[in-house]
Amino acid sequence: MHKTVGSYEAKTKLPELLRRVALGESITITRHGKPIADLVPAGTAPEDDMQSVIEGMFALRKSVTMSDSTLDQRRKEGRK
Repeated sequence: MHKTVGSYEAKTKLPELLRRVALGESITITRHGKPIADLVPAGTAPEDDMQSVIEGMFALRKSVTMSDSTLDQRRKEGRK
């Protein structure tokens, strides 16, 4: 079950909301009707596995190129 509560209600009823989350419920907190946070049971948030993070870093590294003149210019700027 998923519940949505406003930020004021979340502030005033936090212990009750945490009890419900501990029992497996997910709760979205809103401010002026817009979602701002999700309370989810610990350990249920998606995590990237280390291999996919490493692959993403290598892909980003390959996509960024810099000419020698640009590299020299950046070095000089760093020395100022």
